[in-house]
Amino acid sequence: MSSASEEKRFHGVAAAPGVAFGQAYVFTVETDDVVRYHIEPARITDEIARFESALIQTRVQILEMQQQIAEAIGAKDAGIFDAHLLVVEDQTLIDEVLRKLETELCNVEFVFQEVAHRYIESLSKIDDPYLRERALDIQDVTRRVIRNLQGKAPRPFLSMDAPHILVAHNLTPSDTATMNREKVLGLALDLGSRTSHTTIMARSLGIPSIVGLHNATETLTSGAEILIDGYNGLLIVDPNEETLREYRELELRQGAITEQLTELRETKSTTRDGRHIVLSANIELPEEVDAVLSNGAEGVGLYRTEFLYLNQSTLPTEAEQFEIYRDVAQRVAPHPLIIRTLDLGGDKLSDSIESGDELNPFLGWRAIRFCLENLEIFKAQLRAILRASVGGNVKMMFPMISGLDEVRRGLQIVAECKEELRREGSEFADDLEIGAMIEVPTAAIAADLLAREVDFFSIGTNDLIQYSVAIDRTNERVAHLYEPTHPSVVRLLKMVADAAHAHDIWVGVCGEMAGEILFTPLLLGLGMDELSAGASIVPRVKSAVQRLTMSECTQLLEEVLQLDTPSAVLARCTAVAQRHYPELLG
Repeated sequence: MSSASEEKRFHGVAAAPGVAFGQAYVFTVETDDVVRYHIEPARITDEIARFESALIQTRVQILEMQQQIAEAIGAKDAGIFDAHLLVVEDQTLIDEVLRKLETELCNVEFVFQEVAHRYIESLSKIDDPYLRERALDIQDVTRRVIRNLQGKAPRPFLSMDAPHILVAHNLTPSDTATMNREKVLGLALDLGSRTSHTTIMARSLGIPSIVGLHNATETLTSGAEILIDGYNGLLIVDPNEETLREYRELELRQGAITEQLTELRETKSTTRDGRHIVLSANIELPEEVDAVLSNGAEGVGLYRTEFLYLNQSTLPTEAEQFEIYRDVAQRVAPHPLIIRTLDLGGDKLSDSIESGDELNPFLGWRAIRFCLENLEIFKAQLRAILRASVGGNVKMMFPMISGLDEVRRGLQIVAECKEELRREGSEFADDLEIGAMIEVPTAAIAADLLAREVDFFSIGTNDLIQYSVAIDRTNERVAHLYEPTHPSVVRLLKMVADAAHAHDIWVGVCGEMAGEILFTPLLLGLGMDELSAGASIVPRVKSAVQRLTMSECTQLLEEVLQLDTPSAVLARCTAVAQRHYPELLG
């Protein structure tokens, strides 16, 4: 066996937990070249017929994959392919292909590829990782439609009959659905994120996975012995006997921990000295409520509603939104459902909304700014939320608030919607709680002013940190400077929590910090009343809360406020977490 010095290690992002050891199979994507050629006007009808036939054929193939996944891991995960079906049924996309076919007079596969790639490029530029990953879904369907137009059979994917760890630049959900899952021990990808459909499926299938390795496919060769650590995002080439022994022990420990965490579902997230912390889950889509319930979360702390707009070519009506909000609220009852009003605008726009280009859309016309200038869209959502609030467990919050004027204007529009509903005789909860998201530094600094106007604060730490430190966390050159433990960030968080409690309102955190158990003691010490994280992370955070005392967390905060560097703050937080729940940290 290799000596320790011969081990090579690659660091990526942990995407699906578990450990896998075996031979690497390095997979490269077969490209389908599409040649453009001229057609006569008389052939347009034939091209349209070919296009319609390919769409029908693709739809059948997608439905077959859905059935495979439903049989393997359940109907909920088979819903991943609903997005693929939307592509082949998207009338806006189809109509654009037909228009360009008539004006450009060239073969339909070239026209379709051109139109689809414009969609893909637009989504790829979006700041939200979840939406960037949807570009991969469109790319997946585009490739399948083009192969059908070219008369090619579906690409046989990884028919290898020997156990292996799949190393690839990227994988589509179709690839994951059609691979020989019994022989794939693990996945290691150059690209991808925890929110990609591929990694969602890998987690459901129990396949350990790492993403974000950058250049593993260029460095590794098929047949190499590799180990992947899906807990910590580590790939090890030629692991030695000592490393293998350590990972065998890690697997045993993690298996025991997972079993213990499952038993926490019905317990409360209360510290050892009796302080209850509301532990909620973040969702994007209604079907994620299953995970909220199965992981023992106390409702939904952040419902990102813009996905209702981005997944269809026309704006959802008030009635459609009402049905969805009401159903989600009923399913999580009696726990709260906190609906974030639209974070549309800038880089996230529905196909049916016209918007000019912006040099920096992330600092531009988005969220509450967009809504206040698009009252018809905003009011339709507010009325739907109000009507869904009859059950008494719905709350709403405004995103990207930068000052008092935006809050007051938003509240004024809510009051107008209430009056309209009264005149119509529609029921709603008049005492529905309305909060402000604290994501912009000016909002944190003016938190004492905002707290007089709203019922609660929810801190979006992802953007608050990014805007405070002036770091684009998606830019690899500077992403390492994105530091949640920056002393200035800690002070901003304290400022917000103190202002909330001084005005008798509650304060929560719905950003990634809420799900990172290294920071749980610090957030409790800061006085956060609620934490909202990804549903699958909730049991781990709950276990961490249950092992802490508020006196220890308060002492940690006092010590941290005396420190002057991010690394010093991180080290202190890590020490407390290691003392109370080392096994949860892996």
